[in-house]
Amino acid sequence: MKLAARLKELVSGRSTDEPAPSGGTYRGLTIEATRRIAEELGLAARAVEIAALENGIVPVRYHRGVASIGLEGQLKLRRAKAAVVGAGGLGGTLVEILARFGIGALVVIDGETFTEDNINRQVLCTEDGIGAGKAEAASARVARVNAAVDVEAHRIYIRKDNIDLFLRGCDLVIDALDSIPVRLILQEAAARLRIPFIHGAVAGFAGEVMTVMPGDAGLLALFGPGAGVPRSGVETEVGVPTVTPAVVAALEAMEAVKVITGRGTPIRNRLLCIDLDESAVTAVRIEAPAGEAAPPEA
Repeated sequence: MKLAARLKELVSGRSTDEPAPSGGTYRGLTIEATRRIAEELGLAARAVEIAALENGIVPVRYHRGVASIGLEGQLKLRRAKAAVVGAGGLGGTLVEILARFGIGALVVIDGETFTEDNINRQVLCTEDGIGAGKAEAASARVARVNAAVDVEAHRIYIRKDNIDLFLRGCDLVIDALDSIPVRLILQEAAARLRIPFIHGAVAGFAGEVMTVMPGDAGLLALFGPGAGVPRSGVETEVGVPTVTPAVVAALEAMEAVKVITGRGTPIRNRLLCIDLDESAVTAVRIEAPAGEAAPPEA
């Protein structure tokens, strides 16, 4: 029997009736059943979960999400690959959310190791993890949360001459950085590779989020081409309290889900500004820099 047919047979045969919170049942595939099928056929757990969804069977771990995004949306997530650049306050929470949501594969890039002052806001940082690499900690966390997510962890600092290598094959890239010049490099690379770029930044109790599609002005509308921009923003003066990265990372993760699944309205050609102190959210229109064509509307 061909592998695909055997996989379908095992997924169907080992799925079970699971109780739905709304009443009734649905056909589900447990984590244990997924592992056993993967081991028996020599496949990755991700491939087993994709086969289940293709046959209308929901991996139990995703059922509560599928109720919102549908089988097709969950299938698109399982097939997708996203790069998270930065694994600190924003990136650590992004990795956690995306793994639980069921993203198919993650590329996590961060050249830093944890220091004691990271503990207040970086969910991957623990007392016994001081000195550990942030990218490696992200990979280890995903393995515990959702081993069916493929992870590439790279302890490197991105530059213009190396970033394309790590982003090729990705469906989108998410900015979890704290350096403005490097953010501009990242957006430039995403545009060059024709993949969406999701920007997020935090400072004090304020944050911002924006989705930049290839051809959009994005960060260029805020900073210009990059010459002379400061390395970092006002966060060096006002700090980064615990709550702000969690809020902004959740919004970035939702933007990733919208881009991958095609649902909802991404924050495109706008900068969503959040003031947690004042409980205020403002959307600012993003215009192309002078002399350039305005970015296309969504």
